[in-house]
Amino acid sequence: MKVIKIFILVILTFLIFNCVSLAEKIGQTLDGSASKFKTVSVYSTSSKNNKQKPEIKISVVENKSKEKSIIITIKEFPMLKIYGSFPDEKGAFSPTELEFIAGSTHGWNEYSLELMGTGNLKLEDTAVFKIEEIESIQVTKGRIQRYDTRLTGNEALSALRNRRERIISLTEWMASLSLAKGQTVKEFEEYWQPVLFPEVVPKKKRPQGWIQDGDVFKNAENIRWNTGYTERKFPEELRPIRNSGTLLRDWEESLYWIYMAYEWENIVELLYKEYTLTKNK
Repeated sequence: MKVIKIFILVILTFLIFNCVSLAEKIGQTLDGSASKFKTVSVYSTSSKNNKQKPEIKISVVENKSKEKSIIITIKEFPMLKIYGSFPDEKGAFSPTELEFIAGSTHGWNEYSLELMGTGNLKLEDTAVFKIEEIESIQVTKGRIQRYDTRLTGNEALSALRNRRERIISLTEWMASLSLAKGQTVKEFEEYWQPVLFPEVVPKKKRPQGWIQDGDVFKNAENIRWNTGYTERKFPEELRPIRNSGTLLRDWEESLYWIYMAYEWENIVELLYKEYTLTKNK
């Protein structure tokens, strides 16, 4: 048991520095999905001589039944993959699923989100790609790793769906403040953490006037939450989540998920543009 705990701590330490790629490799090894698809060809917007932003890669893959599909990735958002049907003779295809996986010092979240939409992809020596419509539906499966505890099946699905609802409420409120998007995840964290949780950041980073006369504090998750600040700053649906410590737990365990949800409109706008991709040799 001691050896197992040490192994888990080593993994979590690595996750701090490479939280997406390592979590993905561990998850794929555990569920066998690393060998689920064989890559047939790869197209990319970037090359050594001509680097384009954003960097989009489309992989044509096939399963063990030789059925082909595509996987779309964006270098700037490495925590997500978009799966789609293989284009027909006219180039029409449908985005079908978003796969998300990202880690933290506490473990990682991984889930599949059902998608609906349409797009066009013509594959030759180059690929012309554009998504015309995309809409997220519901989390269909997933897993959560919390320290040495792993949630799977219906337990994980329920927890992931509840977390998604909270994250949507949070990021909709964030977006309503009309603040600039397009930040890196580090810039996002540095700006929002003091706003959301002044109780847990250094005093010099706390918002001015976050404590006022008459504020009442409530203990939850070993933190004294300023309920007065909560009332002044947050919409009604987020107040009990913050005062209970649930919002902080979401932030600590799923920062990349919150970041992706906040930037989702930007991601969609990127995908709605037309790109020409070069086939990798």
